[in-house]
Amino acid sequence: MYFPKIPLGLLIFLTLATIYHHSNAQNSPTDFLNSHNTTRANVFSNGAMTWSTTLANYALNYANARAGACNLVPSGGSYGENIATGASPSFTGVAAVNLWVSQNAYYNYAANTCASGHVCTSYTQVVWANSVQLGCARVLCTNNVNYIVVCSYSVKGNVAGEWPY
Repeated sequence: MYFPKIPLGLLIFLTLATIYHHSNAQNSPTDFLNSHNTTRANVFSNGAMTWSTTLANYALNYANARAGACNLVPSGGSYGENIATGASPSFTGVAAVNLWVSQNAYYNYAANTCASGHVCTSYTQVVWANSVQLGCARVLCTNNVNYIVVCSYSVKGNVAGEWPY
């Protein structure tokens, strides 16, 4: 077999590029938008959200503020919000969205209710029809093990007495 000599600088560059690509896989604005919009398209049409830098910055600032405790405490801000934590490196932004979307198994569409003992509010925020802008962030917690993922939504969903779509 023939193995060509690769200059050390090129080898280091290719290795770092591979690590960078892997670490950002499923965490880009496009990844967050696609995972949300695919779910929304499955329940109603014309419900695609757009990316908001303002919301992404809000989510990033809040994720950074929570990185020490790395727990699920709502920001209490004026935006809709979903928060999740999980072990690295497999806990991507898309994995967090999938976790929120999995609550749909307990959501009763006909009655706009959630099965007893379960929570559906993360799912209903993902599909909330009036939420038309999205911004998300994923931050490594200070324990260097877990990540916290925050998505912010405008308009805020889960309004009491209203249906998500």
